[in-house]
Amino acid sequence: MPECTIEIRDEVNCKIHNLDLATRRECEKKLKYFMPHAYHTPAYKLGRWDGCVSYFTPGGGTYINMLDNILDVLEKNNYTIDIKDRRTDHSFKFPKIDVNYHNGKTWPEGHVNAGADIVLRDYQVDIINQFLEQPQCLQEVATGAGKTIITATLSNLVEPYGRTIVVVPNKDLVTQTFKDYENLGLDVGVYFGDKKDLGKTHTICTWQSLNVINKKFKDAESDLSLADFAEDVVCIIIDEVHQAKADVLKQLLTGPFASIPLRFGLTGTVPKDDWAYAALKASIGPVSRRLGAAELQDKGVLAECQVNVIQLEDNVVYNDYQSELKFLTSNSERMDYLAKMISNIKDSGNTLVLVDRIKAGDMLLERLGDECVFVSGSTKSKMRQETYADVQTADGKVIVATYGVASVGINIPRIFNLVLVEPGKSFVRVIQSIGRGIRKAEDKEHVEIWDIASTAKFSKRHLTERKKFYNEARYPFTIKKMKY
Repeated sequence: MPECTIEIRDEVNCKIHNLDLATRRECEKKLKYFMPHAYHTPAYKLGRWDGCVSYFTPGGGTYINMLDNILDVLEKNNYTIDIKDRRTDHSFKFPKIDVNYHNGKTWPEGHVNAGADIVLRDYQVDIINQFLEQPQCLQEVATGAGKTIITATLSNLVEPYGRTIVVVPNKDLVTQTFKDYENLGLDVGVYFGDKKDLGKTHTICTWQSLNVINKKFKDAESDLSLADFAEDVVCIIIDEVHQAKADVLKQLLTGPFASIPLRFGLTGTVPKDDWAYAALKASIGPVSRRLGAAELQDKGVLAECQVNVIQLEDNVVYNDYQSELKFLTSNSERMDYLAKMISNIKDSGNTLVLVDRIKAGDMLLERLGDECVFVSGSTKSKMRQETYADVQTADGKVIVATYGVASVGINIPRIFNLVLVEPGKSFVRVIQSIGRGIRKAEDKEHVEIWDIASTAKFSKRHLTERKKFYNEARYPFTIKKMKY
């Protein structure tokens, strides 16, 4: 009976020694995933690349969290397994918490429960305790469930053992998360742009900031390395993990941060594509729990919603999606119609309009005038925050924003109407975008979602995909074709 040795090198990487060539090839095939973008690369078109990425190398290298995928291969080939564990010995003992964990602390100004005692919800307690029981895992938690207080609680619980790094997808969320940590009295700092607080127990940063640290160190432009940045860190928490590009996530978490033992990932939408999920699983861990928006709506935590699909009749034919999208988001007559529609919608309450392109936002701003504010990537963070804060007290306000800026993580509960202009076929983008609207407010129990589509070829196909998403998420929807 053949023998092999699984050498566990750190908290994520391992290598399997003494496998014969045929078994290694079988393992490599088992952990191979086709990358859809390969169709557009010269290497694939010229036959130099098969378009796949494998999480098992020819030499036997793989990841601890992927071992469950290949143990059956080893068993089928009758291998006995020896394990050499080279990890630093960590002994974590966490108490189970309850809803009163933050007893004596109150919600900050601007929160829907400002001034009231912080009492965790039952499902938040379950999520936190699940993480503590499974130190490397992902949890799919719907937008609006209160992920920031979950993150802050986890950081607080980990404090006796060392530092934590909290990674969020954008600068706005860095600021938002920092305020919640500060409100709980935690020793917290941020690292992004011009703000670089080092030496804090908890550090909140973005993926972009981590990449800048890595690049500047490699280019000898800075003495700060990612290893220095992660000194004494025992826990890394990744919020909205789907936002990090798969290769960026993998390189950071399996490279410079490979020795961090506690890995907690939170997202409102675990990617459906197997290749995208594989990167998350290898770097952080498997999905241990799913809490969908429909379940939170049933509990009364999130606002109810109605999706109104407006399919505009466009008699145009384009050979590619980008050309079609350019027409759909820049045609003057079409944008005139959308502006009038938005102007009518806003009479029922604050309205958030998400667009794919800057030009579409500029055109709507031009047509809506003083009724509208346009937020894009070039808008300063302070101005964005002021715009979002205005919605807390204003009525009939219209914010037009790009999907890249506002479809993830932004907390603006008093949105009564959400308009999605050609949102595409990405499950993550669509569900995350709707998450902007279904947060509850003191005077809000319901939100109207407006899905603006077209009868044009690609838009029509994308709408077919979105209907599947709406059915899966249990969001009721209607479809109406309109001429303009």
